Amino acid sequence: MNKDLYRKLQMRLDNYSLGFPETGSGIEIEILKRLFNEDDARLFLAMSPKLEEPASVAERIGRPVEETAARLEEMTRRGLLFRLRKNDINKYGAIPFMHGLVEFQVKRFGHGLGELLERYFEEGFYDAIASTGGLFLRTVPVHQSVRMDSSVASFEDASLILKNADIIAVAPCICRTAKESVDKACGKPVETCFMFGSMARYYIDYGLGREIDLAEAMRILAASQEAGLVTQPGTAQNPAGMCNCCGDCCGVLAAVKRHPRPAEIVFSNYQARVDDSLCNGCETCLDRCQMEAITIDDGIARVNPDRCIGCGLCVTTCAAGALGLSAKSADRCKTPPATSADQMMALARKRGLL
Repeated sequence: MNKDLYRKLQMRLDNYSLGFPETGSGIEIEILKRLFNEDDARLFLAMSPKLEEPASVAERIGRPVEETAARLEEMTRRGLLFRLRKNDINKYGAIPFMHGLVEFQVKRFGHGLGELLERYFEEGFYDAIASTGGLFLRTVPVHQSVRMDSSVASFEDASLILKNADIIAVAPCICRTAKESVDKACGKPVETCFMFGSMARYYIDYGLGREIDLAEAMRILAASQEAGLVTQPGTAQNPAGMCNCCGDCCGVLAAVKRHPRPAEIVFSNYQARVDDSLCNGCETCLDRCQMEAITIDDGIARVNPDRCIGCGLCVTTCAAGALGLSAKSADRCKTPPATSADQMMALARKRGLL
């Protein structure tokens, strides 16, 4: 019964967001047992991502409202559910493995969980990420890296995404936190993940992040890009969050990097170009590129269009001014889903769940 319960939980999570695929080793069940006791698992299975008041959940499971409310809140505090509080009314809902269960453990990370997650990503989750075609996170360019003949849409400007947020929280990057727990830290900044709106409020209320103003958010964004991190908001035009990621630790970028043609599986409307007449072959761009898209050929930088994801990090450190980002052709440019709900629907269709 115990095994069946956790397998049901795995199958339910596999229907959300990026999924939660089964592996040959069963490592995913070990992860679930570390996070959920059996009562947790049963209550989670009685819920859906649709937010509900405790009374509604209590009626369905046949338990007293006060008891149910306390259990929902306790699970939320352990990062197993999401809570929205509005007008003094709490509503709770089930969450995906990512973004959700993994990220909500950021302040509870132990060495054992980091090892389990690393194994799980290797055995199944990297493939799950790569199969989604950039519908989870998208790459936006460093603004000053775009050539003057290109216009940047508002949804592709990280600074405008921050300016349009009604509330901003910053939290430690879960990917670099996980790597630190297994002594594989890359050394790049950790407190770099932004949350907005109701997700920001959740992070603040439960101590997963801290509220910051726009000025501090802009400083963190600038420092992240200077450190060589790729800015990746959620794929929606009004994202619930925006990450700053490295190719060493980030689950999404690591999955993309392993693909032979990363440009095919990212949501990005730009690519780097080289002006041969200006390039002096200094090789600075080689270290900046997270996708190993640049090589030096006869003293000139060459960009592999199959690997370039259009982040612009190489451009901002090119002292010769030889590199720049240009928009892809109109037939290759994409418009992100308008809302996070639309993003999740698109992701579900991509995965064949609708």
